Amino acid sequence: MPKFDFDLFVIGGGSGGVRAARMAAQTGARVGLAEAADLGGTCVNVGCIPKKLYSYAAGYAESFEEAAGYGWKLPQAPQFDWAHLKSQRAKEIGRLNGIYGSLLKNAGVTLVTGWAQLVDAHTVEIDGKRHTARHLLVATGGTPFVPDIPGREHIVTSDAMFDLDPFPRRLLVVGGGYIACEFASIFNGLGAKVTQLHRRAHLLTGFDDDVRQFLASEMGKAGVDLRLNCEAVSVARGAGGFTVTLARGQQIEADTVLFATGRVPNTQGLGLEAAGVKLDEKGAIAVDAHYRSSVPSIYAVGDVSTRVQLTPVALAEAMVVVDELFGKGKRRLDYEFIPTAVFTHPNIGTCGYGEIEARAKFGEVTVFSSEFKSLRHTLSGRNERTFMKLVVHKATDRVVGLHMVGADAGEVVQGFAVAMRAGATKALFDSTIGIHPTAAEEFVTMREPMPG
Repeated sequence: MPKFDFDLFVIGGGSGGVRAARMAAQTGARVGLAEAADLGGTCVNVGCIPKKLYSYAAGYAESFEEAAGYGWKLPQAPQFDWAHLKSQRAKEIGRLNGIYGSLLKNAGVTLVTGWAQLVDAHTVEIDGKRHTARHLLVATGGTPFVPDIPGREHIVTSDAMFDLDPFPRRLLVVGGGYIACEFASIFNGLGAKVTQLHRRAHLLTGFDDDVRQFLASEMGKAGVDLRLNCEAVSVARGAGGFTVTLARGQQIEADTVLFATGRVPNTQGLGLEAAGVKLDEKGAIAVDAHYRSSVPSIYAVGDVSTRVQLTPVALAEAMVVVDELFGKGKRRLDYEFIPTAVFTHPNIGTCGYGEIEARAKFGEVTVFSSEFKSLRHTLSGRNERTFMKLVVHKATDRVVGLHMVGADAGEVVQGFAVAMRAGATKALFDSTIGIHPTAAEEFVTMREPMPG
């Protein structure tokens, strides 16, 4: 048997890469990991964590507004300190970077700082030095995509939004996915005048249609200037900011232009071609059910292999690989009924199938939905509403879709996701006692199906 420097070498220090490295090392394997940037990847540094922190910051503006309805009198109008928020966020992210480093060190993982490139099926090169491994794992995640339009150099991506200087008083967001919607909501809450453009007729492709339409309505009520069926074709710098020209000829002035038009697998400059690793039609590393690429010794997990682009999914995929290589090889990941949240204002929480998807897969379904003003807003003075929906497979009574738009939707849906994975029926939902008074109890009290 040939001798290798490592049993496993991981390229990428994001969520999936760090999880695979430390868990493999804990089995006694010799593990190395290469990362050219801060540990934690997109999620920790420019994704989930800072985004949620900024969402909380925007939420305080709503709370200050609502407080008067509950008898609180503020001595003066609240003032937002953008620089302070950025500083606090940076401290927290730095702390998390350190935790990731400690996890790797304590597990016995050899951390190599630098850009890794594949040389062959068992070799990586970093800053001129080569390392060999019996198995290689690519976990380099994704990167923002920006279309090639005139003025592209003036556009920022989501990676840059957390450290903008100065704070944009006029923000133009191009895109209709969850990243675009989240930043539009967040910066609207923080005090920016936000315009959001989307080339399609509805936001959030892939989500339940009722959820998409309800969120668009709520974002509009909150102040986001949402323009659908609109496409930006150029960006030009002017004396007072940037001018964005639309396909129909209209122009919009902005201080910052964010393009949140999707993410692509981060495969460039990795030497994949030299190693013989094949990519799929989306430019992602093509993998089998065990996350093995076309080269048997090379694996890939997370956004670089584009199954489901969620941090917890990358973590779960990493655990499957570790079990495959250093365990019993029995662990598998079921991609059905994966819950997810969108941290817009209000939040979205969803699990399972949208109504159209469910009809296509299961045939006849029964739909239950409810829209209401939550108890909080009976005194707050705000007109925000909550939407909830259940999709039930008629033949089995199983709940196959659960959707919510409202405060803390992600927190609510996480618990219901366990029940859905266990096969919970609508009858079981109906027999469950609700917690009163909460919005969540609506999921177990809906009795009248929608027509049709």
